Amino acid sequence: MALGSNVRHPRYGPPRRVIAAALGELEAAGAWIVARSAMFDTAPLGPSNRRYANAAAVIESALPPEEMLSALQRIEHAFGRRRRGRRWRARVLDLDLVLWSGGSHRTERLTIPHPEFRRRTFVLAPAAAIAPRWRDPATGLTPRHLHARLTRPRPLPR
Repeated sequence: MALGSNVRHPRYGPPRRVIAAALGELEAAGAWIVARSAMFDTAPLGPSNRRYANAAAVIESALPPEEMLSALQRIEHAFGRRRRGRRWRARVLDLDLVLWSGGSHRTERLTIPHPEFRRRTFVLAPAAAIAPRWRDPATGLTPRHLHARLTRPRPLPR
């Protein structure tokens, strides 16, 4: 699971505390946090000027993917996230299911692996830190391999 925040919350404070509180809410909802990464400060995607705090967690839960997504969205909503308006606007909390022990999952509402995770260093860096040998079911590559491919130096065009 990927966690991100770039807005100060009136109760929890700065983004890093928002993420820590969200992990607590996830545990209160019945998920077991097996591993959690350090938090990374990253540049935003899109037009936002605010930096994000990002992290990843490996969780265990009896919930199937669709129900886990609903639980994550309830937590986001409780923290003040509203899913309307501009796609790239600032948000107090963003929780994503990235990979799942069941491999691939696809419905109209949810796709696992997350369709964009292979192109996002802010997901791959924390995921590689806590699940370096996990395999992307589509490519067979680990988060560490995917991160290395995304961040390796490339020669300048001539």
